[in-house]
Amino acid sequence: MQITILTPTYNRKDLLCNLYESLKSQICKDFEWLVVDDGSADGTEQLVEDLIKQSEITIRYLRKENGGKHTALNLGISNIESPLTFIVDSDDTLTPDAVGTILSVHEKYGKNDRLCGYAFLRQYPDGKINGKLFAKDELIDNYINVRINSDDTLADKAEVFFTECLKRFPFPVYNGEKFLGEDIVWIRMARLYDMVHINKAVYISNYLEDGLTRGRRIHNIASPLGCMNRAAEFIGKDIKFKYRIKGCLQYIVYGKFAGYGFGELIRSSKDKFLTVLLFVPGSILYYKFKRDNAKK
Repeated sequence: MQITILTPTYNRKDLLCNLYESLKSQICKDFEWLVVDDGSADGTEQLVEDLIKQSEITIRYLRKENGGKHTALNLGISNIESPLTFIVDSDDTLTPDAVGTILSVHEKYGKNDRLCGYAFLRQYPDGKINGKLFAKDELIDNYINVRINSDDTLADKAEVFFTECLKRFPFPVYNGEKFLGEDIVWIRMARLYDMVHINKAVYISNYLEDGLTRGRRIHNIASPLGCMNRAAEFIGKDIKFKYRIKGCLQYIVYGKFAGYGFGELIRSSKDKFLTVLLFVPGSILYYKFKRDNAKK
């Protein structure tokens, strides 16, 4: 198999069938579907076992104790042998030509050792593109320049990574925390590798009310160490200044939620001057978040 479609899932039994149908409808079948169950209690295991028995596609299933999406991704990636890994959430689906499109791009660029993968577009169920197009089709540049510093592409995209690169950049795990923004790894990879950016949608996003995206601040406060360290990546000098400011404020806010004091935050910061400058407004923001969270 050339590509593994990796789906971490937690209590999404009723949605997995939609993704399964979209995978079964792929024009190109040169892929496997790896479902990593992060401790679901809704019958997900039985459902996937039934799908394996009846399926026309290759399916593997792994189960683990609940620890958060990033820990499920780590387990899945460590068990993947295909050259490419495509992370597809359990509440989303793919276009019928997704696998074929990805493999045609890989045939053209797969031997470029300066790449870590490919970025495609996402669309909504009504066909509207999420965000804007890349500046040009087949643009080769890194995640930081294209997805952060370029304001016109700030939106979720569909990333397909070289599996060997993902294995070299596992998601950090913080004791007792179950949420971590995946871009902590994408930014770290971007400091060594480029991606090819393709102006074609292969991924259909469904943002559910109970999904991780919708409840991000609540998850952030419950996982402050991971969110502090993710924010720290945005303070790097290769990040556009306005996003460094935002990242530094988040670094202070979630650092304080994690119990870090002024001295500890300054010592650990990638930009000590900026952190000192923003410490007071960051502290005010922290108390606001704390107050708002207490009301929920």
